[in-house]
Amino acid sequence: MKSPVFETSLQSIHSISIPSDIAESFISQNHKRVVVQVKYQNKSVQFHAALQKRKELFSVMFSKKYQKQLGVFSNDYFQVQLLEDTSKYGVEMPEELEAVLQSDPEASEIFESFTAGKKRSLIYYVLGFKNSQTRIDKSLIITENIRLGIKDTRQLIKKL
Repeated sequence: MKSPVFETSLQSIHSISIPSDIAESFISQNHKRVVVQVKYQNKSVQFHAALQKRKELFSVMFSKKYQKQLGVFSNDYFQVQLLEDTSKYGVEMPEELEAVLQSDPEASEIFESFTAGKKRSLIYYVLGFKNSQTRIDKSLIITENIRLGIKDTRQLIKKL
């Protein structure tokens, strides 16, 4: 499933407007999470996001990082297309975390029992590191803490 390409602008400093008819076509098919493709002046970015509704207006979060990559400012209009998010977690799983979880079935089973939001939080945390070795190290800390029975996300990422 994908939307037609549409033109929009920043709705606030961290979000972009999504036309109601497009957002509702995804939500009616149970697709609250989407992949967003944004194009502006021969540059493009793609990211995962959740469709949000506030006061009858739909939007998705659009980070300053992506705005800077594209060179988008508050009064600019740009092209957007929404795609069905077919990823397992609503975000792409980093190879390092996936490998560590595969090597530890007990931690993997507990990880899978977490809420979708908690899983995404941990995935985003690992994705925040550019160095592959750091991602592995952080993944090992998370799995060790999972096996210790720690449930609090803030505690899961800390080395004991």
